[in-house]
Amino acid sequence: MRATPDSFADLTLTAFCDRLASPDPIPGGGSASAVAAGIGASLVVMVARLSMDRPKYAAYAVTHERAVAEGENARRRFLQLADEDAAAYGRFADALKRPRETPEQHTERALSLREAAREATEVPMDVVRTCREAAALVESLAGRSNLNASSDLDVAGLLLLAAARGAGENVLINLPRVEDEKLAGRLTAQLDDHLYWIDHAVQRTREMVGKRDLRDPEDA
Repeated sequence: MRATPDSFADLTLTAFCDRLASPDPIPGGGSASAVAAGIGASLVVMVARLSMDRPKYAAYAVTHERAVAEGENARRRFLQLADEDAAAYGRFADALKRPRETPEQHTERALSLREAAREATEVPMDVVRTCREAAALVESLAGRSNLNASSDLDVAGLLLLAAARGAGENVLINLPRVEDEKLAGRLTAQLDDHLYWIDHAVQRTREMVGKRDLRDPEDA
């Protein structure tokens, strides 16, 4: 089994980027996507906190409180998923190296590859799903948060969209190895739906940010 750090969250930003730049495939694009999403979620929390306890935005307190609570959960989850993605790829890489000289070995290797590929598909799908949840927070804050931080909210949405698309590519590249057409069809449809929804949430956010104006509070 390949060695991976206890958690990428324990690394400095420089150390993580150095690992990405190394010839070792772990961490790779999946972990990078999850970390990018974690940065986006962190910006969501920052914007919400910059809006709290300000009379101008008092009507949106419920939105701010939810964004902080759910955003904190999301950014922690994204860093966990970065670790999980690296571990899943490590298991897939190990399965590829299993011997296949005998029929028994060939069968065992094929089974290990399918199981590892399934995990390598499920983890990035979790990233995409969590990006959708975080993108909903971004959209809810647009026009209901500190206008001076509106560009940060825009950046948060764009990071989440890029992360979801990156994670989605990992889903698609690993699905054929699972060798389950029904699962592949279901996950592909789910992925398309998630990406479509995130893209529209980001577009709505950008439109609201461009107006530089406030909108009605959310329904309680």
